[in-house]
Amino acid sequence: MELLTIKHQDFTMSIECSKFDAIWDKAVRNVGEENLTSNYSWTDGVVSVVRQDEDGNEQNINQGESAPAVFFDNAEYPIWVEFGSHVKDARFGSMLQGDNENFSFRRGILAGFINYGNDIGKSEILIDYKVGTELRHFRFGFEVLSTKLNYHEHWRQIIEDIESEYRMLSLDYMKRTFHGFSPESSGETPDLVWWSIFAEEQKKFIKAVKGIIERPRHRLHGIETYLRADKLTRIPVNLENELAEHRREQAHLYRVEQQIQSNDTQENRFLKHALGQITNKYESLKKRIESIRGMSDPYKEDMKEMLNTLKHLERNPFFRTVGRFKGLNQESMVLQKATGYSQVYRTWNLLRRAYSLNEGIYRLQSKDIATLYEIWCFIEVSHIVKELLGIDVDVDHRNRMEMNGIFTWELGKGEHSRILFKKDNVELAELVYNPKHTEKENDNISMENLVVPTVAQKPDIVLQLTKQDLQKDMKMTYLFDAKYRIEGRTPTGVDTPPEDAINQMHRYRDAIYYKEHSSNELKKEVIGGYILFPGDGQKADVEVSKFYKTISEVNIGAFPLRPKDKENRKLLEHFIKELIETKSSTTISKVIPQKGAFIEVGDRVLIGMVRESSRKNYLKKFEEGTADLYYTGPSFPTSIALHNLHYFIPYFKGKGIRDVYEITRVRTIKGSEAKQIDMEEGKDDLRLAFHLKPHHKLSQEYQNLKPHVLIDYTFLDTTFGEMENYLEV
Repeated sequence: MELLTIKHQDFTMSIECSKFDAIWDKAVRNVGEENLTSNYSWTDGVVSVVRQDEDGNEQNINQGESAPAVFFDNAEYPIWVEFGSHVKDARFGSMLQGDNENFSFRRGILAGFINYGNDIGKSEILIDYKVGTELRHFRFGFEVLSTKLNYHEHWRQIIEDIESEYRMLSLDYMKRTFHGFSPESSGETPDLVWWSIFAEEQKKFIKAVKGIIERPRHRLHGIETYLRADKLTRIPVNLENELAEHRREQAHLYRVEQQIQSNDTQENRFLKHALGQITNKYESLKKRIESIRGMSDPYKEDMKEMLNTLKHLERNPFFRTVGRFKGLNQESMVLQKATGYSQVYRTWNLLRRAYSLNEGIYRLQSKDIATLYEIWCFIEVSHIVKELLGIDVDVDHRNRMEMNGIFTWELGKGEHSRILFKKDNVELAELVYNPKHTEKENDNISMENLVVPTVAQKPDIVLQLTKQDLQKDMKMTYLFDAKYRIEGRTPTGVDTPPEDAINQMHRYRDAIYYKEHSSNELKKEVIGGYILFPGDGQKADVEVSKFYKTISEVNIGAFPLRPKDKENRKLLEHFIKELIETKSSTTISKVIPQKGAFIEVGDRVLIGMVRESSRKNYLKKFEEGTADLYYTGPSFPTSIALHNLHYFIPYFKGKGIRDVYEITRVRTIKGSEAKQIDMEEGKDDLRLAFHLKPHHKLSQEYQNLKPHVLIDYTFLDTTFGEMENYLEV
């Protein structure tokens, strides 16, 4: 579907998106159509900008005008730019080399695609092209919106909440979008802010310095010299008698004071100081930026050219007669109002300031919305815990932010982000944050005494409540995972969490163990796992939704949590309040299978269909009663508690059931590993794998199930005692 057509005097640009109708409908459901607007702007040469809707209706967009949005997160946009015959070369002008490589120029057409991922905010399409020997630049500005949250309202609230807790944590670099901000008069000046401001100021700064060098402000400086009478331009009163006395001596020299112009002024000393300071800072940051993977070559060339310009100005002969800057003794009207000087002084002042989240003319890049949402959820949970424990509780923050090696701050994980809640020096609760930096991380959960022997990921937020009623310092552990995703919407208007995320919480809970200080023995300690997602819906409807009701049934479920939604936040508040107030004995009685010290092997059994597979001898082993592995499809019922399952019974369609296997281990497995075949990237989904060992036979012959019990690719969670209810007589 062609969304935008931009007709320019040199080219015609077409922007498309094949699934835009579905994207738009999803955004309307989650955000509201009235919030799906964008401001558009562009450089000179544009004849018309036309947006086309799903019904084929066209709407002309004017410069600076707000109109329905076109660009959304996680959508692919093919872009075609057809140039006139007078254009011989063109390229996409992103600072990201990967985006530039997505475009190619052939036969007068620049074609490619862009996907903004989870970057939302203001963005630009930049095109550089040549007409003869002239290099021309085109810029088209717009906003990239979220399909899940209101960018104009929710994003800013998330940023403000994060910044009030961890200043500068929201900032990032090398993103496809940016946001407006304004400097403040005081506070810290992170390198990223310095670089962002100077990027906007550098052309004006260079122009101002060059203008001063060509037409500097001087001051008159008196020097003593000796001149013959015929060289005197005026006769000072104090020389009249001396002239009369030596009027016949042409070689006689008279001592006079001459006024000459000097560049060594307070303002020019400041100029020399500011230029040197900025050049040194620019050079040091340039080296750090060039080490970033993915930086485009043209952007590196621009930085190199700017540094060469700054250094060339530093070496200008003008500064040879200018002394060292010793500070400003008094207010200088030249620096505040004089041409050139005022611009240099303004830039220098801006680079010394902090930043404000108030909308401004300067560009600032933030972390992607998924990461911001994850951090925000951690802050929200910490606030809820603190509110519920009371104002007399001491909060021991051990939160530590660490530089990521470039510009930006990351919140330390595990012990480095630990928040300890104590009263009268007795520990009540502990909260840690576990950011996942790569998809393949498989390290410790980063919380003292918790161990992840096998699972290849970890939950974002871990809450441990310390109970004293059953035994001293008994810890109850609860896992929260923030997911910036929405699966769908129920008929009652409730957003639903992604099903695979719910399944993931089963795996988390069953894979995380507790190790006591005095022993290496692993015990089950995790009570439950819960998804936090940016869903919407009426609180009463959420309370009867499946994903919420399973919390009380199997301690796995989800909570909708979004900025400014106080009603649904109450669901999470009420839940955590119950966790805090419920005695450990009551908790354990409800989750006996999860507490290793209290369980006995039960009789819960899973019946699952088996069928032919590309895995060698997969079906044959089940027929022979020697199978050692059973794998599911990509979907598995979220209502089945994996930790309760001890046995597996294979079901053969048309035959029935016969053998019982003991489940020794449950883990995640990729489809390619399960089927033992190569699968395309993106289609290699995750499944559950049950490791088995033969146990005994239910009967010598197959017993069939009642027709309604199992449908293809479904499962039955039952007990041996209840099984006779499902067998055919």
